[in-house]
Amino acid sequence: MSYAPPPHPDDQADFFDRPVNSILQAAREAIVMVDERHTIVAVNAAAEQMFRCAAAELLGQPLSALVPDAHAEQHAAQVQAYLQSAELQQHLAAHRRIHARRPDGSSFPAEITLSVIAARGAEGRPHVAALILDRSEQGRLQRELDAFKRRLRSVAELAPVATWIADNERVVFANQAAERLFGEAGGLVGRPVYELLGAPSRDALRAQVARALQGEPDVQMVRGHVARADGSQREVEIALAALPDHGRTTVQMVVADVTEQRREAAALAESREALRRLSASVVEAREEERRRIARELHDELGQRLTALKMELAALRGAAAAARDAQIENMLGMVDETLASVRRISTDLRPMMLDDLGLHAALEWLARDAARRLGIEVTLQLDEHEPVLDDRVATAAFRMVQEALTNVARHARASDVQIGLHQAGGALQISVRDNGVGYPDDALRREGSMGLIGMRERAALLGGHAELSNPPGGGALLRVQLPLAPEDKENRA
Repeated sequence: MSYAPPPHPDDQADFFDRPVNSILQAAREAIVMVDERHTIVAVNAAAEQMFRCAAAELLGQPLSALVPDAHAEQHAAQVQAYLQSAELQQHLAAHRRIHARRPDGSSFPAEITLSVIAARGAEGRPHVAALILDRSEQGRLQRELDAFKRRLRSVAELAPVATWIADNERVVFANQAAERLFGEAGGLVGRPVYELLGAPSRDALRAQVARALQGEPDVQMVRGHVARADGSQREVEIALAALPDHGRTTVQMVVADVTEQRREAAALAESREALRRLSASVVEAREEERRRIARELHDELGQRLTALKMELAALRGAAAAARDAQIENMLGMVDETLASVRRISTDLRPMMLDDLGLHAALEWLARDAARRLGIEVTLQLDEHEPVLDDRVATAAFRMVQEALTNVARHARASDVQIGLHQAGGALQISVRDNGVGYPDDALRREGSMGLIGMRERAALLGGHAELSNPPGGGALLRVQLPLAPEDKENRA
């Protein structure tokens, strides 16, 4: 086959119309143009990059230079058939899969699209423009895209927050966190999305989905609950957004399980309310204690001192024989006054707690409670009294005192067992009775300030207090306090 001399590279712009040449050079796809003799007459920049050579090395070369020897004859026949086929020329393009060869000898699979174009400088003879796609590069890009899609799906699958995608109101994708939330492995896909949410929140979710699909920017979060496969319910917050490039039917929902947060918030609010009531109760108790002490000072000490003064005044004119009897009477008044002073002082703070220690103070408290209440009080103590911080000793004494007061008021018990033991670096206190036990709302009902006060006093020292109704009946108070609590004011 004979070939005409190729045009000079600088003549490419003249060989074709300049607008056509500009289009060829601007195209991102590789384009090689040949004449009716299968000679390369034009090459764009993308083709230079694909074949890894300059245009000057390709122009004027036979097209077979770009085809491996094993495929050259077949490819030439295909081009000739295309040029001679009126039926094929009626189509804009015809696709072929071939193997192409670079000047360096390397080959690669390619997909070629052939189109007929008339060249101004070729007397109207048809030329073929070949648009060439590197299928090996295309395959690499496709593999990278597939790998990226797999990584993206893996990120969605392993995300710690429940996520699902709904199309036309049915779940088409649900990640592992969503399946864990509902307790249904693989059971969410295909289900109607509104069935997953509790009935009271379905209308709100439907309204926000409509807003998202319409492209409105202020889509609000939906709060509600979902029913798990085991019948339990979880509080959730759902944030949603329409997915782009999916028409107006697909929406993504991110479902946050806020059950624990709601419980913690409710517990915090309840604790704040309890502390408010405790603070008010402490103020009232302080005022009541002041009134009681003032009344006892006035009624008991004041009256006895007044009587003693009158007896002393009567001694002035009394006969010698009567003085002895008056003196005996006054000594009795003094003894009663001292006893009242000791009792009032002990109620405020037992001196033996400071003088003799916690064990002695608890023994006195147990004996006094048994005498006043007419019940059996058993005290179990370690052989050696632990060395305690003064705040811990005071708190332990007051908690046992409050527990015995609670027994006297509510328990209707006949037996109380008090235990105080050291375990590691903590002081373990227990008070158990055989009464009616604690009510379920013991820490929430009116008049429970003593129990709340014990809990808060223990927490202030870094310990904790627990109430329970053990098997066999009765009530049990367990308190754990550190032997030497950390001073919160000195914490870093």
